[in-house]
Amino acid sequence: MGNTKTFPSRKLPNKKERHKLFGSVTPVLKTKPVEKSEMADLQNTKKDFLFDLDAVGVANVKHPVTIYSKLEPHVQTSVGEIQFTSSLKNTSKGTNMSRFTEQLAYYHEKGFTAEFSTLKQFVKELTERLEQSDATIEMEFPWFYERKGPQTELAGMNHANVAMRVTYDQHTGFSLGASLSVFVTTLCPCSKEISEYSAHNQRGEVSIDVELDELEAVNVDDWKQMLLEAAESNASSRLHPVLKRPDEKMVTEQAYENPRFVEDMVRLVAADLYEMDLVTKFKVQCRNEESIHMHDAIASITYDKNNMTFPS
Repeated sequence: MGNTKTFPSRKLPNKKERHKLFGSVTPVLKTKPVEKSEMADLQNTKKDFLFDLDAVGVANVKHPVTIYSKLEPHVQTSVGEIQFTSSLKNTSKGTNMSRFTEQLAYYHEKGFTAEFSTLKQFVKELTERLEQSDATIEMEFPWFYERKGPQTELAGMNHANVAMRVTYDQHTGFSLGASLSVFVTTLCPCSKEISEYSAHNQRGEVSIDVELDELEAVNVDDWKQMLLEAAESNASSRLHPVLKRPDEKMVTEQAYENPRFVEDMVRLVAADLYEMDLVTKFKVQCRNEESIHMHDAIASITYDKNNMTFPS
């Protein structure tokens, strides 16, 4: 074993004494109530607390969520990062924070799904549970989908970051929103135009944020796939988890045939969103991680179908 170093054994104090050594103290005599009905409820204090609050609640709640998809895999479990809020009148000191997660636990028992029909029911019931006039849930999660190589059809898993938000107001009803961000390939039109051969390309991130028609959002087959297609189909080429040489040839040639500035990207994606009955308002952003510059290239467009007219 070589030169093994040995240490003398020693007798340790028992666990209670060790805890005492590191600062634990004997509990004091407890005099306050232990029954909920007898405990003070500061949050339900009713006075004039000066201002109404736009939102109060809990954030950074991580919880498993079931996702249904038109693309493979059709059913998957992901981890949602959730935020729950409601407004608060100046006559109330605070909200009952435990009721947010209490309701989440109740829905988990039934199967918590990333569907607008589920989230609509959730926030309506949450409004009643909180005894407030409104409630909002915002949930973000990675959504995985199968992507095959264009020539060999070897499959792997891609993912996009997806978010959903639903607000219920007793006076105005429901408002629904969603977002999706995904990476694509963009090839520089300028580089292609001025170079004798080749053209530089880069990975671009397309981010879409939309407000949705309530009826359409519940009835469409898969709004995630619709937003994904709007982003990917307008790029120079899509990203693939598995590429063999025949696939790589096809992907690089496709990118060369479809050059895109960030300005081109946001306008083309905007056109697709404009044609969707599902979407009432949108913002599209594209950020290219430039391969021949130290900086990124960015572009964005915001459009409200209800308040603007599309240029002829």
